[in-house]
Amino acid sequence: MMTSALLERVQAGALPIRNGAFVAIVGPSGAGKDTLIAHAMAALGGEPQVDFVRRVITRPCDGSTEQHDTLSDEAFVQAQSDGAFALAWEAHGLRYGIPSSVDTALDNGHVAVANLSRGALPALRERYANVAVVEITADPEILASRLAGRGRETRDEILARLARTISCDTTGPSIVLDNGGAPEIAGDKLVAIIRKAMAFADISGTV
Repeated sequence: MMTSALLERVQAGALPIRNGAFVAIVGPSGAGKDTLIAHAMAALGGEPQVDFVRRVITRPCDGSTEQHDTLSDEAFVQAQSDGAFALAWEAHGLRYGIPSSVDTALDNGHVAVANLSRGALPALRERYANVAVVEITADPEILASRLAGRGRETRDEILARLARTISCDTTGPSIVLDNGGAPEIAGDKLVAIIRKAMAFADISGTV
């Protein structure tokens, strides 16, 4: 829950939040975003300054490739109306939300790490002053193979999904990590980026 003082500031439009830092992980489906986040969690899970954000999605959690909380479409809309989310967006026919507790975490100088859709980045940059966008990439053949292995979509749906990513950008500067090889390679690079964000967050509220 947000503290009352922070809630009043957010409701009054006192944005962006200038403490802490938000590390947004973006990239096409199949790039391995959740895999790299899991790698970073294993390395940094004991760091009290780092919050790995659990998203809310209107889709059941499969328990393997990703971990999130699930709400029905109707419950999500109600939760959004009640102010439960710091950020909410729609993608691929689903609703996604970042809990409002992230506002408090950043206001207290924490680093939040979350998997985001690229279309949510403009709103993210408006809400938080310190944002690092990490774009995870891989060759199209690798993406298609990974998506097929999930078994969620048909071949035509996979091709359509990949086609939609071609014209997307990150609406601002980003750090590109190629995850076409062993995930530990890109995973270690992500850990290094998060550590830099931690160092920046330590001084963000003092300058």
